[in-house]
Amino acid sequence: MAAKPGIPKGTRDFSPVEMAKRNYIFNTIRDVYHLYGFQQIETPSMEMLSTLMGKYGEEGDKLLFKIQNSGDYFSGITDEELLSRNAAKLASKFCEKGLRYDLTVPFARYVAMHRDEITFPFKRYQIQPVWRADRPQKGRYREFYQCDADVVGSDSLLNEVELMQIVDTVFTRFGIRVCIKINNRKILTGIAEIIGEADKIVDITVAIDKLDKIGLENVNKELAEKGISDEAIAKLQPIILLSGTNAEKLATLKTVLSGSETGLKGVEESEFILNTLQTMGLKNEIELDLTLARGLNYYTGAIFEVKALDVQIGSITGGGRYDNLTGVFGMAGVSGVGISFGADRIFDVLNQLELYPKEAVNGTQLLFINFGEKEAAFSMGILAKARAAGIRAEIFPDAAKMKKQMSYANVKNIPFVAIVGENEMNEGKAMLKNMESGEQQMVTAEELIGVLTK
Repeated sequence: MAAKPGIPKGTRDFSPVEMAKRNYIFNTIRDVYHLYGFQQIETPSMEMLSTLMGKYGEEGDKLLFKIQNSGDYFSGITDEELLSRNAAKLASKFCEKGLRYDLTVPFARYVAMHRDEITFPFKRYQIQPVWRADRPQKGRYREFYQCDADVVGSDSLLNEVELMQIVDTVFTRFGIRVCIKINNRKILTGIAEIIGEADKIVDITVAIDKLDKIGLENVNKELAEKGISDEAIAKLQPIILLSGTNAEKLATLKTVLSGSETGLKGVEESEFILNTLQTMGLKNEIELDLTLARGLNYYTGAIFEVKALDVQIGSITGGGRYDNLTGVFGMAGVSGVGISFGADRIFDVLNQLELYPKEAVNGTQLLFINFGEKEAAFSMGILAKARAAGIRAEIFPDAAKMKKQMSYANVKNIPFVAIVGENEMNEGKAMLKNMESGEQQMVTAEELIGVLTK
C-alpha cells in the first residue's frame, strides 16, 4: 500500500469552510484599505537573495528559505569547498534566489525598480503569502499570509495616524478587542545613548523585544551575554518597566532623555501620534510601550504592534517607519511607513472567539433536488433566475436517492432546498424547504427569489 502523503511542518491545507473564513478576513482588510486610498500590487514569491539578505538582521537571514539553482549547481565549486561542509558558504553558491520573508523588502525593491511609473506619495497594499524557516508552534507557521499597507514618499506623521485608524477599524469590524502598542526606534536609540551603550542599539532592541516571551531576568541575561555592562543594564530597568498613562510616560521620557536629541525627537513624534489619535475616537486601547522594539533592523521611527486581549497569542499586526529601506536599492531619501496584518493569527483568534458572521462562512444558499432528466431541466430554468438575482445556488448533478441529496445539503449547511416533482412542474412552481425550521411552501421563481434575498 502506498504511504499516506503529508505536507511540510508549519504549513496547512484549508477546507472550503476555512477558505470562506479566510476570504472574509482578506475582504474585510481589503475593504478598509480601499477606504483609505490604498492600491493593490503583487510581487513574485521568490526574490534574488541579494535583495533579501542583510535586511532582517542576523536572525532574520537564518530564517530565509533558499531556492537551489537549477542545472549544474556544482560547476564552479572546488572539491575543497565541498569537503569543507560550510553550509552558509555552499548555500551562497548553490542558491541565487529565496522565498520572500515579508512583503516590505520586496515592496522597497518594487519602488526602486518602478520609480519612474509611480506617483508619490505611493499608497500600496499587498495580500500574499510569505515564508520563514522558523520552528513551527502555536500561531507561528512557515508559510503564512501577510496583508500589508505602506505609504512611501512622505515624511508626514499623519500617515502613522491613518495606519493606526486602519488597525482600529479592521479589528472593530472583526469584533476583536485589541491593544495597539506603539513605540519609536528614536526613543530606543536615545535610551541606548544615555546608558552609555549607543553602539549596542541592535543588541538592546532585539533583547528587550523578547520581554513578553522570556521575562525580564532572561532579557537581562541576554543583554549581559551581548557585552552590555551591569551598570548599563541597571540603568535600563526603570526605563523598560515604566508605567502610568501615555501622557505620564511621555513626561518622564522628556526628563530621562533630555541629554539625547534623537531620543527627544522620538518622544515628540510619539506625542503627536498619540495626541492626534486621541481626538479620533478610537474604539480600541492605544498604549506607549517602551518594551516594544521589533527586531527588524530597518525601522527608524514609530513602531507598532497589536495584541488580542481575549486570546493568548502573539502579535497579530505590526509595522513601523523605515526611512532608509529603498536606499539599499540605490534610491535614497524615500521615507516609508507600513503595517502588516497577520491573517493566519487573526484566523485563529476569530476561530477561538467564534466571531465569524454566519453569512461570511455559508456557501451555497439553495440546492435543487434532482429527480431525473425532465425535473432537472425544469429546475435549471429557476436556477438560472436565482443565480441572476445573486443567490448562490446549485443542483445535485445526479438523480440519486432523496436521502443522499438531503444529506449533502445538511453536510454543506445549505439553508434552503428546492424540490421539483411532477406536481410542481404542472403548476410551474417549486417546493421550497427551510432546512432549519422544516417549513415548506410552494413558490414561483420570483417568490423563491424574494424569500432567499429577504
